[in-house]
Amino acid sequence: MLEVTLYTDGSARGNPDGPGGYGAVLQFVDSRGVLHERELSAGYRRTTNNRMELMAVIAGLEALTKPCRVSVVSDSRYVTEAFNQNWIEGWLKKGWKGASGPVKNVDLWKRLLKAAAPHELHFTWVRGHAGHPENERCDRLATSAADGTNLLTDEQVE
Repeated sequence: MLEVTLYTDGSARGNPDGPGGYGAVLQFVDSRGVLHERELSAGYRRTTNNRMELMAVIAGLEALTKPCRVSVVSDSRYVTEAFNQNWIEGWLKKGWKGASGPVKNVDLWKRLLKAAAPHELHFTWVRGHAGHPENERCDRLATSAADGTNLLTDEQVE
């Protein structure tokens, strides 16, 4: 099974409901030892930081064309803890309800679970804006997308 590292970041200006974007970098090393990379990003007119964090992971997973072993590296505790602390399992058992009420961004959580289904995932949290090269690269992709002029609406996500 191919081993892939997916670095992700999301950004929102005027969070919540300002423009935002996500950035993702997929990396894998082929059998000859050659590193392959693919950058993904998009910007949205009105969104939140958490939605963009989720979209970065979704976009990366949806770009994969066959089942892979994926290491997701993110500075979003919202994303990493949902998997590492089994929040999702609890949300599913309770009909998408958490300790403080209905889970936000259920549409994207469901989409993420669908995108994740064929893969083996491992999530790692890294501190944002702390010099991690790939996280900084994803941050630049996300903020550039948020500041761009070709922004999407949520209806264009589907």
